[in-house]
Amino acid sequence: MLNLLFTIQLIFLIWLACSVTYVLLYAVTGYFYKTNQQRKVDNNPYPKAVVLIPAYKEDSVICQVAESAIAHPYKGQKEVVIIADQLQAATMNRLSKMDLTLVEVKFEKSTKAKALNFAMSTLEDETFDMAMILDADNLMKENALNCMAEEYRSGKLAIQGNRMAKNMNTSFAFLDAISEGINNHIYCKGPNAVNLSSRLVGSGMAFDYSLFKALMAEIDAIGGFDKELELALIEQKVKIHYASDAIVFDEKVSKPDDFANQRTRWISAQYQFLWKKLPKALSSLISGNFDYFYKTMQLVLPPRILMPFFLLMITMISWFFELQNLAFIAALFLALNVLAYSIAIPKMFWNKQMVNAFLSLPRALFITVSCLFKLSKAKKTFIHTPHGND
Repeated sequence: MLNLLFTIQLIFLIWLACSVTYVLLYAVTGYFYKTNQQRKVDNNPYPKAVVLIPAYKEDSVICQVAESAIAHPYKGQKEVVIIADQLQAATMNRLSKMDLTLVEVKFEKSTKAKALNFAMSTLEDETFDMAMILDADNLMKENALNCMAEEYRSGKLAIQGNRMAKNMNTSFAFLDAISEGINNHIYCKGPNAVNLSSRLVGSGMAFDYSLFKALMAEIDAIGGFDKELELALIEQKVKIHYASDAIVFDEKVSKPDDFANQRTRWISAQYQFLWKKLPKALSSLISGNFDYFYKTMQLVLPPRILMPFFLLMITMISWFFELQNLAFIAALFLALNVLAYSIAIPKMFWNKQMVNAFLSLPRALFITVSCLFKLSKAKKTFIHTPHGND
C-alpha cells in the first residue's frame, strides 16, 4: 500500500515539478522583456481599423464601452462594431443612435466565436486592415489603439495588449487583478523575451483583419476561442507579440459565483484543447515548430492557484507516511513555486490591500477545486460572466 502511495505521489510530483519549472523559467525571463517604444514602421500609413465588441446580455456596461470606443483617439480610420446578442430593446435603441455599426445576432447557443464570425460576414464588403477585439466591459487607455496600429505597421500580424484591472473593489476582484498581472508577466513578457509567442487573452488583442477572419471561420469553440486561435496562428508560424504599452482595462470578477463560472470556463477550455492538440504538438516538435509545442505544453499546467496547494498536500502526506525524501522534494518545489509567483506579481500590488485579498485565498482555492467537477457543463454551454452588477 505504501509503495502504491509513493508511486502515485511521485508521478503527481513529477508533473507539478515540471509545471513549477516552466512557470519559474518564464517568471525570470519576463524581466528581460523590452517594450517596443520605438517601432520601425517604415512610414506605412495607419491601418484602417475595425473595433469588434461582442456583447452578450451586457446591457449594464455596453453603452459606456461603445461611447468610449467611439471617442477613443486614433490616427487612422476606425469603425466601431457592436455585436448585440440578447440585449434589451432600450439598450438597442440607445446604441442605434451612436456613430457605430450595430449587428444583432440570434443563436440557439451563443458563443463569442459565432458572434465574431457572423459580424465579419456582414462586413465582407468593407476593406479593413486591422481588427481590434474588445469585451463588452473593456475600456481602452488613451493611445492603446495607436500602439496596436504601430505594432501592425511594423509588420506584426497578431498582437496581445496589456489587460489591466478596471476595478479592485473587493478581495476577489483584487485577487483577479493580481492573477492578471502574474499572467501578463509569465505568459506574455516571459515568452516574448526569448522569442516565443505571447498568450492570447480573448480581448484587448489585434490582428491583421484578413488573417483573423480566415482563421476564425474555422473556429467554433463554445468557450476559450482565444486558445484555439492562439494555436491556429502559431501553427501557421505567426508569432504573437505582446504590447505592454497598449493598455486595455478589464472588469475583474467581484463575486465568488462569478469567479467560479469564469474559472470553470477557463479550465474546461484549457483541457479540451490539450487533448485535441497534443498529437499535433508532438509532430510540430519533430517538424521544428517549437513555438507550437511550447504553447500546447502550457495547457498541461494545472490551474495556478492549485499548484502550491497540490505541492503542500504531497509534502504533508509524504511526511506523515515517513517518505521524507519525497516530502523534501515537494517542499522544495513548493518554495520555488511561491518564489515564481512572488517575482511575477507587479509592484503596484504590494500593499495592505494584498494582505486582505490573500485572506480570500482559501475560499478561492475551494471554488477552483469545485470547478473541476463542473467541467462537463462548460463543454456544452457557454458560461457567461456578467459585468457591471456590483
